[in-house]
Amino acid sequence: MIGLLGMLAAAATPHPLAFDFGTSGQGTPVARSRLYDKGGYGFEPGGTADAFLFSAAVPEGTYRVTVRFGDAKAAGTTTVKAEARRLMLLAVPTKPGKFVERSFLVNVRTDALPPPPPTAPGGDAVRIDAKDRDGFAWDEKLTLEFLGAPKVASIRIEPTKAPTIYLAGDSTVTDQYAEPAASWGQMLPAMLDDQIVVANHAKSGETLKSFLTSLRLDKILSTIQPGDWLFIQFGHNDQKSQWPQTFVDTAETYPAYLRAYIAEARRRGAHPVLVTSPERRNFDANGKIAGTMTEYAEAVRKLAAEQHVPLIDLNTDTKKIYEAIGPDLSPLLFMANGTDRTHNDNEGAWLLASAIAERIRANIPELAPHVVMPHFDPAHPPLPSAIYIPKSVAYSAAKPAGN
Repeated sequence: MIGLLGMLAAAATPHPLAFDFGTSGQGTPVARSRLYDKGGYGFEPGGTADAFLFSAAVPEGTYRVTVRFGDAKAAGTTTVKAEARRLMLLAVPTKPGKFVERSFLVNVRTDALPPPPPTAPGGDAVRIDAKDRDGFAWDEKLTLEFLGAPKVASIRIEPTKAPTIYLAGDSTVTDQYAEPAASWGQMLPAMLDDQIVVANHAKSGETLKSFLTSLRLDKILSTIQPGDWLFIQFGHNDQKSQWPQTFVDTAETYPAYLRAYIAEARRRGAHPVLVTSPERRNFDANGKIAGTMTEYAEAVRKLAAEQHVPLIDLNTDTKKIYEAIGPDLSPLLFMANGTDRTHNDNEGAWLLASAIAERIRANIPELAPHVVMPHFDPAHPPLPSAIYIPKSVAYSAAKPAGN
């Protein structure tokens, strides 16, 4: 838990940071042997020449990261992820002796909340778990991961302000901490330009109710600003009647809780967006997806029309994607070679994020100019073999919470 001193530090105006990894002279020289020390900067343990993580201590906020790629003698192809494996840049090529600069925005957060008045209910921190504490998503530093054949000359980190897309959801949305699990929320940043930032607050196993009781929505509402966006996607865990404390039915409680999220965003001048839950990979005898989220997706569609809220119909798009790929190849889009029918791997998450980005371009005019990926047709997706995203250092065979 971050105490009062941590909150005061987060409130301070951070200064730009610059780091030099070679002979560029564009920042503080950083030796490859320097490990991160709390409050400072350095490399995280466990990296190699082709897969390493670098962290710098910064207060909570949004940062523009500018990376100068290249090497005087060697070619490179560098993929960049931030925090908990959020994909920022995919396969940036450089030739020997040639350098190129690219920038992107990263949201950094801690678990701290403004403490409520002495007589008021609430808490002073999000109720994070051990995985959150061990990962890079809820800490006092900005972490960058460089993969592929990385050639990094220098990094500049500058505080900034930008419109923010907040994500509230479950395991199909969250920044999954370790390979092979991946979700659309952590792929989306690579499909947007460097004028907008994604703040992914989703969490595996969460429901509309538990997202409230864990104070995760409180965290979003404590920082969301007028003009920001709140994407809301729940359903996979909410539909479980065997979870009596968090179950919601499609007739009354599911839309009621969604209305509350919408109202809280609007009260702060932010724009709510509803996302229908992706389908699970369950095929019928005719090669069609047998819907497990049908009633919940239809409830979201109905509520979006009623509330005049933009709709991202991922449920419809995932049916098209999985049916187009087919029963034989679609397991390659999921964890454990498809024995997990809910949680995607990198390739599956990339396709779902592509569908999200295309829906943003079509349905949200204010955000459409920020979508930089080529047009995507869910009925004609690329095959899994055509998608390559370098794997992160962290690995876990454990399934994400929820299913």
